[in-house]
Amino acid sequence: MEFLSGIFSSLWSIFMIVLFFGGSIFVHELGHFLAARRRGVKVSRFSIGFGPAIWSRTGKDGVEYRLSWVPLGGYVALPQLADMAAIEGESEGMAELPPISYSTKVIVFAAGAFFNVLFAFFLASILWVVGQPAIEEEQTTRVGFVHKQIELPDGKMADGPAYLAGIQSGDTILSVDGKTVKTLGDIGQLVVLGGGRDPQGRPSVEIEFEHEGERKRAKLSPELVGAEGNREIGIEAAAKVTIAGVLAGQPAELAGLKFRDVLTHINGQAIGYVGFISDYIRTNGAKPVKLTYLRDGQIGDVTVTPANVRDPEMKADVYRLGVSLKGGLTLKTIRTPPWEQVWDKAVWTWRTLQSLLNPGSSVGISKLSGPVGIGRIYWDASKAGIRYVLWIAILVNVNLAIFNLLPIPVLDGGHILFATVAKLRGRALPVNFIAATQSVFIILLFTMILYVTAFGDIRRWIRDVKADAQEKAAVEQKKTAAPAKP
Repeated sequence: MEFLSGIFSSLWSIFMIVLFFGGSIFVHELGHFLAARRRGVKVSRFSIGFGPAIWSRTGKDGVEYRLSWVPLGGYVALPQLADMAAIEGESEGMAELPPISYSTKVIVFAAGAFFNVLFAFFLASILWVVGQPAIEEEQTTRVGFVHKQIELPDGKMADGPAYLAGIQSGDTILSVDGKTVKTLGDIGQLVVLGGGRDPQGRPSVEIEFEHEGERKRAKLSPELVGAEGNREIGIEAAAKVTIAGVLAGQPAELAGLKFRDVLTHINGQAIGYVGFISDYIRTNGAKPVKLTYLRDGQIGDVTVTPANVRDPEMKADVYRLGVSLKGGLTLKTIRTPPWEQVWDKAVWTWRTLQSLLNPGSSVGISKLSGPVGIGRIYWDASKAGIRYVLWIAILVNVNLAIFNLLPIPVLDGGHILFATVAKLRGRALPVNFIAATQSVFIILLFTMILYVTAFGDIRRWIRDVKADAQEKAAVEQKKTAAPAKP
């Protein structure tokens, strides 16, 4: 039964990739196709993918419809607008067909991106109705927890940048590098994509925050963390730490703590994760601690003196309160208007492009995702649920729209650029110049895609597979381990 369930899950994920990733490409090309037909432009081929055809059929309208072997996009062959024989194969020469107006060229080339935005808006409207899963504690800029130290890629620990800057739990972040933020996700995004550097060349970011009603500004030096080396300042939403069990006769029970009490503070410090209490008691030993808890909507305080007990696993004396804890974040459903969803994705995409072009940023081409990486993202999202797939599809379509409008030869924006230059100079650009330029950029584009796939997508895939294997091995070893017992 488990085997069949795995097969069904895999087939569902593949279906989601084909439907939404392939569908996004289809919608883009459909925009070109419909606009060309509407404006009376000759269409010789409609292809999903590049290279030799897997399947091909010529319709009554004279258009060859095909599915090609290289799944890195698609194209509509428009010989009157652009001779792209280098990647589209043989096509009718431009000289044999009547000329097309400048406005028609712009409309047809821009139609692909326009259709992607329309598709994104349509999907965002569905997500608006059904609701989007979100972590409640992250739908604010109020800091839940500040890490005193954060782990670097080499395993060493460094002081948390936010902690060094004086940011504390409960403070509200107002802006990052002058940009207003609405959620903790916005903060993380702006920090990662930031391009600031201090005089010593270290990453730098300016944070404006509110502490006890007072506005403050601080310059932070983010650390590069994780396998990707992303910028991090060491703040996050506070996880809800709940008592999962109380041991009879132990300090917690004697102090009056009960099952399902939510622990919020220890000696006035916010409890941000399950192990925080254990870490605190390990440092303070047998000293009494004041615990603030939430029970049935009411806030209470108790003072508990940890007991000295023998831990058989550690083979040492440790201090315990006698409770089992569990932690987690609250999942809620939010409904964001479709125009806001599309605009947020556009802003995110534009900031990413700016970061890529900024020599001071820590974001490089290898951190982008190619077709393999996007497919994996869809795969993972399909495991989590259709609403996550919709969210990814909206982002991908907005990305496609903006990327294709960049003034780069081969892309739609490059064709618009050529058409605009020809319009301004009063005559068409030399065919040889266009062909040579397109050939160069075709090579550059495919080289970039291969680089991102090999050194980004596949490298991350191998690393994640190894990490999953190690995690599964660790889980097998700790299957009988008890929950955390401070």
